[in-house]
Parts: sequence; C-alpha cells; structure tokens
Amino acid sequence: MKGYFDIVGDGGSQVVEQVKAKHARIAASLAGVRSMLAVGSGKGGVGKSTLTLQIAHALHIDGATVAVLDADLNGPSQARMAGLGSAPLVPGPSGLVVPRTADGIGVVSMGMIVPESEALDFESVAQGDTFVWRATREFSLLGDLLAGVAWGELDFLLVDLPPGAERTLQYAEFLGPETAIVLVTIPSDLSRGVVLRSIAALGGASNHLLGYVENMKGYYCAGCSSLRPLFAETGSVDLGIPCLGTVPFDPELALACDRGEAPRADSPSLTWRAVRDVAEQIRNRLEVS
Repeated sequence: MKGYFDIVGDGGSQVVEQVKAKHARIAASLAGVRSMLAVGSGKGGVGKSTLTLQIAHALHIDGATVAVLDADLNGPSQARMAGLGSAPLVPGPSGLVVPRTADGIGVVSMGMIVPESEALDFESVAQGDTFVWRATREFSLLGDLLAGVAWGELDFLLVDLPPGAERTLQYAEFLGPETAIVLVTIPSDLSRGVVLRSIAALGGASNHLLGYVENMKGYYCAGCSSLRPLFAETGSVDLGIPCLGTVPFDPELALACDRGEAPRADSPSLTWRAVRDVAEQIRNRLEVS
C-alpha cells in the first residue's frame, strides 16, 4: 500500500484531464449566453430568489431572452415560483431541454426533481462526515447542470445563489470572472452588515460586482396606495457599492410567487415598477461592462 507522498502526480486518475474536459463542456453549453448574472445576498430571507425571478420577467418583457438557473440546490424555490414544480427535465439532441414558463422564461431547478418533502442527498459510504465532501459534490452537480442543459441562445442567464457570505465567493469563483454579481439586502442594519461581509469576500474575486438592491424597502398597501415602513432604518451601514434600486414588499406579488403566477406587464403595482427599474439598471450596467 502506498502512502500519500508516494503517489506521483494524480496517481493515474487523470483528474486534471477530467476537470478540463468538464470545463470545456460547460463553455460549449454556455456559448450562446451573452450575459451571466449571479444574484446573491450573504443573508438568507431577504427575498433574493423572488427578486431574481421578477428581474427575469422584467428583462423578458423588455424583449430579452432569459433563463434562470436555481443554484440553491438544497433549498430550491424557482420551480415553485415559476409554476414548473412538476415540469420534467427531458433529454434533447443537445442536452436537457430547458422547461419554460407560460410567458417563455427558461427555468432549471432541483425543485423539478426533488419534492419539497425530501432533501437533496448524495450516495456515500461515509456516515456522519458529509461536511468533508458535500460541497465538492454540490459543485460537481452544478457543473453537470451548466454543461448538460441545452441553454441555447440567451441574452441573460440569471443564477440564483444560495445564502452565505462564503458561498457567494465560492460560486463567483466557480462561475468564473465573466459572471457579474448583484447582491440583495433588506434595509435592516443586521442584513446590510452580513451583505457587507459578502462584499468583503468578493474583494479578491475577478467578477464585476454591479451593485446591490434594497428589497422590502417599505410595505406596499394596495388599499391605500401608499408605502409604509417595514423595518427600522438607521442608515449606519454603508455598503460602499452602487444601489441599483429599492423594491417595496407587496403581499400580492408574494402570493403570486407562491402560486407560480407571472406578473402582468401592465401591473400598476409600485413593486413591479421598481423591479422593472432595477432590471433596466442591470441591463445598462452589463452593456457597458
């Protein structure tokens, strides 16, 4: 039996060649994607996934071809919000066919494969040591989705990241410097402080950090057509990056997401108008980057 330091190179496993081959497959699959945008937060519960899909709708309404990849493999929500919870991932001649919403937005999510009553699991002979290898398996699965799906020609591929300041950096590095990043916060100092950690973590990455969106900036009261405060705000935590817009919380929009319903293009909702303004900011910044 050889010890670790007795092994020369990769020990004959050809792991380097396997990694290079997978990167080549990913690049080939994404060749038709003009802009990739990862939406992260660092803080969970800030409405990042909801905002990701709403931005996708806004970009699509303005004439762009858009798809969303749900990279939150353990807590996927895009399938439900898109109304595609039971949509199968069907093999096609160039890879898995992207399921589409009624208005034509492509969505790929583990929520289409793993029911909400079950957790994503990986087969392993190890018991109680998943913390050692699970992240590696997750990124391998994400690579399989990027490489194995027939994304086709897209103006925008939005990637919904899982929460966690360190996860934001890991996904930024995995997706590569061509992927721009937008962060999402709510107005509370607590949330902004955690997002600030994400910004610090991304300081060593090569990705273009476009800015942040302040979500749930007030509560939209449809009955009185006004915005009311939702969180106490002190403004004491400066994120130091551009604010791409503020989006108020709208209960009707939240309910539509639970039902898998898309917003109407002519919706009078202040929230929807704010989302469209954010989408325009993102498009403009990506075009000049």
